[in-house]
Amino acid sequence: MKRALLALTLLAGASLASADGWLTSYDEALKQSKKSGKPVLVNFTGSDWCTFCIQLDKEVFTKPVFRDWAKKNVILLRLDFPHKPQPAKVAKTNQGIAMRYGITGFPTILFLSATGNVIGHYGYDRGGPTYWTKNAEAILKMGARQGA
Repeated sequence: MKRALLALTLLAGASLASADGWLTSYDEALKQSKKSGKPVLVNFTGSDWCTFCIQLDKEVFTKPVFRDWAKKNVILLRLDFPHKPQPAKVAKTNQGIAMRYGITGFPTILFLSATGNVIGHYGYDRGGPTYWTKNAEAILKMGARQGA
């Protein structure tokens, strides 16, 4: 009985994050942001149909330069809007969050404070992970100066 409960607990926790470190729960991302003091990087993506989403993932998010930067600077949250079926609860939750922030296109990257306030936004940009993270860093600094 204890093993079954432990296994269910581990599975429930595992569903909040993917193997590549991206969380899938908005609430969990904000919780980790509050705990760590890091902002949340939210990737609104159409992972299986959006050309620029796929390029951003391939050219930036999967690269060690980005992963190292992200570990030090942000909490990663991926909210996916795929064409393939996904659980209705996930789709509804993601849609609600997208509506809250006025997301109208993909990819959209938002940087959020621990309270869910927008610090800045970004998207696909050519130049690879070093260029992307440099620009993301500038967005975060500007947001901090503006008191976001």
